[in-house]
Amino acid sequence: MRRTFLVFSFIFSFSLLSNSCSLFAQEENKAQKVSSIEQSQEKAVNPTSPVQESAKIVNLIEVRGNKAISTNTIISKMKTRVGSPYLDTAISDDLKRLYLLGFFDEGTKIDSEPYKDGVKVIVTVVERPLIEKINFAGITHASLKDEKLKPQLKSKEGQYLDYANLTEDIRILKKLYEKIGFSQVQIDYNVSLDKETNKAKVLFNVVEGKKVRIQEIIISGNKSFKSARILRLLKTKRAWFFNAGVLKDDVIKEDMERLKTFYRDNGFSDVTLSYEVKPDLKKSYLLNVYINIVEGKKYSIGNVVISGNKYIKEKEIIGALKDCLPGKVFSQDRMRNDASNIQSLYFDRGYISCRVMEGSAVNAQTGRVDITYNIDENDVAYVSKIKVRGNVKTKDAVIRRELRIYPGDKFDGAKLNRSKERLKNLGYFEEVSYDTEDTQVPDKKDLIVDVKETKTGSFSFGGGYSTVDDFVGFAEIEQKNFDWLNWPYFTGGGQDLKFRGSFGTVSNSFELSFTNPWVFDYPFSFGFDLYKRDHKRDEDVGYGYDQKVMGGDLRLGKELTEYINGNLTFRHDKIQIKNISGDATVDLKKEDGSNIINSLTPSLSFDTRDNVFETRKGELVTGMMQYAGGFLGGDKYFWKFYGRASHYVPLPFKSVLELKGRVGVGDSFGNTDDIPIYERFFAGGADTIRGYEERKVGPTDPVSKDPLGGQSMLVGNIEYTYPLLNFLKVAGFYDVGNVWSRLGDIGTKRDTSTNTGGFKSGIGLGIRVKTPLGPMRLDYGIPMAKAPGEDKKSNGRFHFSASHDF
Repeated sequence: MRRTFLVFSFIFSFSLLSNSCSLFAQEENKAQKVSSIEQSQEKAVNPTSPVQESAKIVNLIEVRGNKAISTNTIISKMKTRVGSPYLDTAISDDLKRLYLLGFFDEGTKIDSEPYKDGVKVIVTVVERPLIEKINFAGITHASLKDEKLKPQLKSKEGQYLDYANLTEDIRILKKLYEKIGFSQVQIDYNVSLDKETNKAKVLFNVVEGKKVRIQEIIISGNKSFKSARILRLLKTKRAWFFNAGVLKDDVIKEDMERLKTFYRDNGFSDVTLSYEVKPDLKKSYLLNVYINIVEGKKYSIGNVVISGNKYIKEKEIIGALKDCLPGKVFSQDRMRNDASNIQSLYFDRGYISCRVMEGSAVNAQTGRVDITYNIDENDVAYVSKIKVRGNVKTKDAVIRRELRIYPGDKFDGAKLNRSKERLKNLGYFEEVSYDTEDTQVPDKKDLIVDVKETKTGSFSFGGGYSTVDDFVGFAEIEQKNFDWLNWPYFTGGGQDLKFRGSFGTVSNSFELSFTNPWVFDYPFSFGFDLYKRDHKRDEDVGYGYDQKVMGGDLRLGKELTEYINGNLTFRHDKIQIKNISGDATVDLKKEDGSNIINSLTPSLSFDTRDNVFETRKGELVTGMMQYAGGFLGGDKYFWKFYGRASHYVPLPFKSVLELKGRVGVGDSFGNTDDIPIYERFFAGGADTIRGYEERKVGPTDPVSKDPLGGQSMLVGNIEYTYPLLNFLKVAGFYDVGNVWSRLGDIGTKRDTSTNTGGFKSGIGLGIRVKTPLGPMRLDYGIPMAKAPGEDKKSNGRFHFSASHDF
């Protein structure tokens, strides 16, 4: 109630002030008025008043000349009050205050006269005129309309006129014209004043002139680099078909700094640059920009001296240097970067108070620059406490269990980096950073883990088209940071809950999934999935039958080491195959009917990726063995092994090269003659070998041409991605592989069952787009060989799909 009363009082007071000011509030131009106020104070405050302020009391304050500003508002801004002593210093301050309100013009003054054994203070104000209208004349450029210009001016309609603001407005308008190439524009203003209403109309007169363009940029003095190389560094460009050639002062000044940095990075520490702009002699609206470069001497590095190191050997410190090594070109920036590299080396060993001071001097004998790194190591620091900040929804325990550094440990850069990777891989945080706080013990510091949470809950729906599922719509609810015990918010516990339903022309599915990565605060994961999936027969996506699957699974997992995880999954499915193509052979028709599949799948994964959402470096190796039937029961007995290995190589400009290989093998046993078709391996299409139809690489039915799948598979992929924007990447890829009917035929040129085999490959280009609904891929693949069962090689084809990672 107290807070509500204060807020209400503030709003009520503000509304009274606003009403009394007749809504004529304006930004005060304080700095420009103070000097004029001080100059006029001696005249404005009546120095010949017959009353002495030290002996008299103010009995009345009278305000004259005010029309728009109320008397109460003026008096409320003064220190002088009725009943207070009359002081010249207070009157002087009051005059300043009135001027700084921005409502009054020159001529405002404060006088005094005797009144009832005291003093009457007479405040005479000269109100500034109000700006009734702002107009422009002479503007012909379509992009500079009144509604765009007025918001950028300091002068506003309905506010008080300030001539200093009008001068600034001319500068603003000239800047706007300069950006579109009219650097020779001339602008002035006229003020029409109505003395009766004390309102003013402002007219800005514009003479645009011709649009000025850069005709040529001439480089001189450059001996070490070609002019073409230097011109590529400049943002200022000459006018041509794809560039307007506009000269901007701020841009060309940035260009000079960019050139200076470029030369200094290449060893020219003494470089000086200057530029001059001259109009063409015949056509004044064409400009020539002359850039003069005085390169000076090119310096290289002589000796590199390390001093002050006790705990880390000099050889190891030299190994941390990347740029400043003997014989390389000298650069101040590179020298400072290497000082940071040395400091990082010490930080990683726990010396977080280490300081590295760099110095350089030209050797008079060799002419080279000798560099000295003076190291003040200080002592190893240990973690006292770990404090978590910034988490509003996520529990501290969820963050702490991902950390790989603990109280009592010495500060270790590798452990801190790994902890940050693990926290980022949760997907709960937009940013993760560290800081330290001193404690009473010099060699112990508190570690601050500062996180910035991102949205983890989502409700999304939409539709689209993919080459796998044709037209499809979906609705999905997911909370990646779910907590089933935190009623009514159900967030912060690090669990994952998702429900998704999709429907389309060839497929429908419903899925419910839950995962708790830490059961009862132990590093064991538990989860389950319930699903129902239908897929209609569609030869375009490799299905020669209708398939219905209903089932679920239970999952248990354990983090065995820092990078190795083990999982065990039990799955129960009821699968129905029907509506097989009428011209299919016996091999396909025998799959008709319903079956129960019970399977147990142990798996291991080795994951060193730096970021699971946008990987730049690291490896991912997974292997799983599925056992179905036998002591588990069910209608089909078989086993399958599937393995995948991916290696990510970081390349310049944040590009990434991914090398990926996949292998799958399996066979039936017991009373089952063959692995059922819905459990076989397939290849071809968006996720395996692009350029071929979905699931069409491998054995096919000789009559219906429908894919049959196989008991063995090999697929390899090479993909290079390059980021164009934060949300957009381009990719180039090469895919190769095949599927074989029998386990023993894997990798051979001939499939004993279908007389096919060998390897099929495809190449192509693609784009990767981040959208609010998740990442999407569009690839165009070109097959390098004809697909099995086809008479000739097909042309390239598009593959479109949406997934949860790139």
